[in-house]
Amino acid sequence: MDIDRAMVSPGSVFATPAAVCDSLELTQEQKVEILRRWEYDARELQVATEENMAGGEDVRLEDVMAALHQLGASAGQSPPTKQ
Repeated sequence: MDIDRAMVSPGSVFATPAAVCDSLELTQEQKVEILRRWEYDARELQVATEENMAGGEDVRLEDVMAALHQLGASAGQSPPTKQ
């Protein structure tokens, strides 16, 4: 597994956020970091969709949040905003 690639683009390495939780190759901290990146990407996609700019990986924010919760982690920083 390419951990560096997973940190930058989780969807290019994992099929779902739950697959991150199931990985035996990652530490707890790495899993949380990857999922927080995925959370950020999902929030960015929501903002883009609201602005009629489609594209990017299609992952449900709810799935990412459920995976973070499964690991006992809270949501990341504040969500992206429209600029």
